[in-house]
Amino acid sequence: MDSLQAWHWALAGIVFLILEIFAPGVFFMWMGFAAGIVALVVWVVPELSWQLQVLMFAGFSIVTVVAGRKWLSQHPLESEEPTLNRRGEQYVGRSFTLDEPIINGMGKIRVDDTTWKISGPDCPAGNRVTVTGVDGVVLLVSCE
Repeated sequence: MDSLQAWHWALAGIVFLILEIFAPGVFFMWMGFAAGIVALVVWVVPELSWQLQVLMFAGFSIVTVVAGRKWLSQHPLESEEPTLNRRGEQYVGRSFTLDEPIINGMGKIRVDDTTWKISGPDCPAGNRVTVTGVDGVVLLVSCE
């Protein structure tokens, strides 16, 4: 066998797409697309040498990875749970009762089983505060 055949490239493309399922990120998919393109070219022009086919795969891989990254940067993937790993943002809009007063703009509140540092206007204990934002690990609050 002097040359790779179209089905070799189609199989390689399928393997790359399967790898994409198990790997984090979006990388192998573009290489799978590149292998699929080479499979189509080899199907149309079967007398291409294996060296040229490998060079085409390398070139198409670079093109598809760069084009795919550019497309994803302009069309980011949206999650059903955008605040899943940003716990503080999950509390924005919720109201809590102060166990301790806010003094000099800093205080603490208990949210479920966690104590959070808060920043906001001075308020006495017992007042309700609403979380308006997050600054790192500090919840920003306003008094009600």
